[in-house]
Amino acid sequence: MTTAVGNSFIRPDAEPKVRGEAVYGVDFEIGGTLHAALVRSNVASGRIRSIDSDAASAMPGVRLVATAADAPKILSGLALNDQPLFASEVVRFEGEPIAAVVADTLVQARAAAAAVVVDIDPLPVVATVDDGVADGAPLVHEDWASYQVAPGHPDWPRYGNVCSEVVVDEAGVDEAFAAADVIVEDEFRADRQYQAYLEPKSATGMWESGRYTVHASHQYHWSIRNRTSAALGVKPSDVRVIGHYMGGGFGAKLDVGLEPYAALLARLTGFPVKMINERSEDMITCNSRDGGVIRVRSGLSKDGKIVAREYLVDMDAGAYAGDTVYLTSIPVYVADGPYATGPTRVRARAVYTNTTPTGAFRGVSGTYLYFALERHTDNLANAVGMDRRAFRLRNVLEDGHEMLNGQVLDDSGLLKEVFEAVDELAPWETLGKGPNQGVGIAATVWLTNPLPGSATLRLEPDGTLIVVTGAAEIGTGAVVLGVRQIAAQELGMDPANVTTTMPDTDVQGFDGGAQGSRTTHIVGRAVTEAAVGMRERVFQQAAKLLGAAPDELELRDDGVGVSGDPGRRVTLGEVAGAAMFDGGPITSSGSYGTPAIKYDPDRATGLLFSTFPTPTYHVHVAEVEVDPDTGGVTVLRYLVAQEVGKTISPAGLMGQIQGGVAQGLGYALWETIQIGDDGKYRQRTLESYRLPIALDVPRVEVVVLEHPVDTGPYGAKGAAEPPIVPVAAVIGNAIADATGGPITRIPITPEDVLDALKHEKGTR
Repeated sequence: MTTAVGNSFIRPDAEPKVRGEAVYGVDFEIGGTLHAALVRSNVASGRIRSIDSDAASAMPGVRLVATAADAPKILSGLALNDQPLFASEVVRFEGEPIAAVVADTLVQARAAAAAVVVDIDPLPVVATVDDGVADGAPLVHEDWASYQVAPGHPDWPRYGNVCSEVVVDEAGVDEAFAAADVIVEDEFRADRQYQAYLEPKSATGMWESGRYTVHASHQYHWSIRNRTSAALGVKPSDVRVIGHYMGGGFGAKLDVGLEPYAALLARLTGFPVKMINERSEDMITCNSRDGGVIRVRSGLSKDGKIVAREYLVDMDAGAYAGDTVYLTSIPVYVADGPYATGPTRVRARAVYTNTTPTGAFRGVSGTYLYFALERHTDNLANAVGMDRRAFRLRNVLEDGHEMLNGQVLDDSGLLKEVFEAVDELAPWETLGKGPNQGVGIAATVWLTNPLPGSATLRLEPDGTLIVVTGAAEIGTGAVVLGVRQIAAQELGMDPANVTTTMPDTDVQGFDGGAQGSRTTHIVGRAVTEAAVGMRERVFQQAAKLLGAAPDELELRDDGVGVSGDPGRRVTLGEVAGAAMFDGGPITSSGSYGTPAIKYDPDRATGLLFSTFPTPTYHVHVAEVEVDPDTGGVTVLRYLVAQEVGKTISPAGLMGQIQGGVAQGLGYALWETIQIGDDGKYRQRTLESYRLPIALDVPRVEVVVLEHPVDTGPYGAKGAAEPPIVPVAAVIGNAIADATGGPITRIPITPEDVLDALKHEKGTR
C-alpha cells in the first residue's frame, strides 16, 4: 500500500515546466487581444500640470489613450483606501501610473506611451522614513485624515506621514531599566529587497456580458478579485480571476498589480487587453520588501538575564499604505521573540515616503526585525562576558510563554530542543576557529498564516481523484505535492492518480492565497475535512458492490476492500462509476480556518494582526570567512534545525529550506534597492541588483524536528517561509564574530566588512 504522506514524489508540473509547455501568465493570449502600456511618472513627487496625448494617439496601431478622466474616481487599498488607479493631480512616487495606451501590438503601445508628454511641477521629496517623521516634514498625503479604512477593518492610529502605528507599553518598563545592571542600546538599518522573480508581472483583461475576467499568474486570486472590483467600483462577483502557471512571486504577487488596468482597458476598448511589465519597469514599481530602521535597548542583570526591553521600529510603506499597516504588528511578536525579556515597550510605525509602495516578501519584515534582535542579542552576551549561545539558552523561552499580545505559547519550550538539534550537526565550540573566520547563531519563532481555505474532492469513474481548490501553486510544491499527497493518503491512493486544479474564482471556493506557509497546513486540512464525506459515500457504494457492511471496509491501493479478506475488492473507479447512476457523482467539500486564538486586545493599540497562529521554532548557525583585503565573505557551512509539525513531502521541504537560505544569503550580502534623495531607485536592472549565483550558496545541512499539532493535516505546520527569516541575522553575527567590529545594516557589503575590521584594529 502506498504511503503518500512522509514520502517524496515527482511533481506533476515538473515535466511541462522543463519542456517549456507550461502556459504562464505572460504566455496567455486569445484571439483579438490588444496590448497596453502604462505612462508612468518620471519624478517621485510633483503636481501634474498637463497631459498631452495628441502625438501618441496619432501613432500607428493606437486604439486608446486613457487617463484618470476615463477611470472611476475611487481611492482603494488593501486596508486603507488611499490610492487612485491613475494619478490625476499629484504624483507620489517614480513610476506611478498617469495614463495608459492601448495598441495593436506591445511595441506600438510602448512607443506611443513614450510619446505621451506629461508636464509635472516637482514638489519636495520625502525619500526616507527619517525624512517622513522629521519635524516639519512635507506631507506625502496632505488629505490623509479623509481616507477611509477598507470595509471590515477598525481604524488605527494615523498622523502626519505615519499611516499606521502599533504600541505596546507594559507596566514597569522604566523601573526595570532603572534597576538594570547593564544597558545596551543599538540601531540597525535595512534596505529594500526586490523579489526578483523570473516572470515579470502581467495581466490579460476581458469584458463580456457585464463582467470582467482577468487572467494572471498570481498568489492570491481572491485578493485580485476584491482589489480589482474595489478599484473599478463594482461588486467582487463582477470580476472573475483565472490563474496560470507562475514564474515566481515570493510575495510580490499577493497584492494587485496590472490587473485592474487590463480590466478597465478591456471595457473601454471592447477587446481583450494584455499588459506585461518590462524588467526595469517591474523593478522600480514592484511592491518590494520594505526597508526599516530599528532601535533596540535592553537592560540586563549581572548574571545575564534580560530584565527590560524597548523596541522601536520605523517601516517604509512607500507612497501608499498597502499591507504595511498589517506588518506593523509583526514587531510585537519579534520584540521578545525567542527570549524572555521582562517588561517590554514596542512602538512600530509605517511611514509614507515618496517612493514605490512596499509590500510582502517571503518572511515579510521578520527578516530585518530578527536581524536587529539577534545582532543585539550578540551585543548583550558580549556586554556581560557570556558565550553567545550560552546567553541565548540562559534566556530562551519555556513552555507557556506569554507573548506581548497576551497569547500563550504552550509549546515554546521546543526552542531548547531545536538549539540542541542544530548543535548535533556541528558543535558550536568547533566552528569559526580558523583565521578570519567567525560563527553566528540565531533563533526564530515564526507563524503560519491563518487565512481560510477550501477544497472539493471529485472521484472520477476512471479511478482518479480531482482536488478542486483555489489554492495557488507558486512553485513551492504546497499544492502539487503537499495537498495532493494528503488527498492521496486520505483515500488510499497513489498520488500519481490525484490531480489538482488551477485557481478560478468562479469555480472554486475561497482561498487565502499562497502566503505565510499556509497552503499545505490550511488547504491540506480542508482536504481531510472533505475526505470524511467522500469516504462515507465511497463505503456506502462499495458496500453494495461487495455485499458487506460499510464498517467492514477499508481503503487501500486505489480501491476498497473488505478488512481481513484481500480477495474481496473493487477499484475506486468501479465505485465512482456505479455511483453515477445510484445517487450521483461522488464529490465532497471541506473548508478550514485556523481556530480563534485567545489574546488580550487591551495589550496593544493599532494591532491589526492580533495573534501569532501555529508557531514554528527554528535555529540557524553559519560559519563564515572574510577576506581582509577585499571584504568578501565566504559562507563555509550553513546549519538549520527546523521544527515543522509533520513532514508531508521530504523533498519538497528540503527544497524550501535550501531556497529560503539562498534567498536570505542574497538579502544579507548582496541584494539592495538604494533610494536617492530624489526618491528614485539606484538599482534598475538585475545586473546592478546583484543576485547570488549557485557558487555563492553552500550546501545547507538540515535537521528536521517533528511535533505534530492537532490543527494541521497529519500534524503539519507551515514550513516554506521561515527558512529565510533568520539568515541575515546569523550571517551578520558570524561576520561580526570574524571581524570583531560592528555590523549594523543589511545588506552587509564588502565596505562594511572592511570598516568592521578597521574598527577592531582601532579598538586593539
